[in-house]
Amino acid sequence: MSRVCSICGKGQTAGNNVSHSNRKTKRTFQANVQKVSYKKDGKVVTDYVCARCLKSDKVERV
Repeated sequence: MSRVCSICGKGQTAGNNVSHSNRKTKRTFQANVQKVSYKKDGKVVTDYVCARCLKSDKVERV
């Protein structure tokens, strides 16, 4: 279950590819997650965290 943020739960979403002739086919959008080490309850944890959580200082990197 990778590609899911461990802080906010953000994961992949579904949408459509739309061609010039307006035909639609299914596609997926992946979340922008990085594997980082951070402090959680006083312990160092390595997990996936999305870029928005990193930018808004919801985690303290180690």
